[in-house]
Amino acid sequence: MRKRRKGFTLIELMVVIVILGLLAALVAPKFLKRGEEAKVTTTEVQMKNIEQALKLYKLHNSFYPTTDQGLKALVEKPQQEPIPKNWKGPYLEKIPKDAWGNSFIYVSDGKHFTLISPGPDGEEGTKDDLKVGG
Repeated sequence: MRKRRKGFTLIELMVVIVILGLLAALVAPKFLKRGEEAKVTTTEVQMKNIEQALKLYKLHNSFYPTTDQGLKALVEKPQQEPIPKNWKGPYLEKIPKDAWGNSFIYVSDGKHFTLISPGPDGEEGTKDDLKVGG
């Protein structure tokens, strides 16, 4: 009698590897797309939190921090003009970065503001930027 070997042949292993590769090729893009969607949502939530802090700052002081004062004015009282007389911060614990690790861009004349995330490419002025304003 012949002894029967236990195990898989090379062809059987290669077939399994090819099938796993095909499955990964079909499933991976869906997971990657969800990851990018999650980063967009996270950044939008961060921007809403900053926007609320800016509105509270304005409620207390009658103006938004200027571009020169920046978002740092939400963490510590500005020492440059216009110095807020009713600063009741900190309005944020720290200045967050967006989900891609970029700093937010803040522009304000004191009456209105624009808050920008440069998005996945990290460059301001491209179509993937996220913006809020008040």
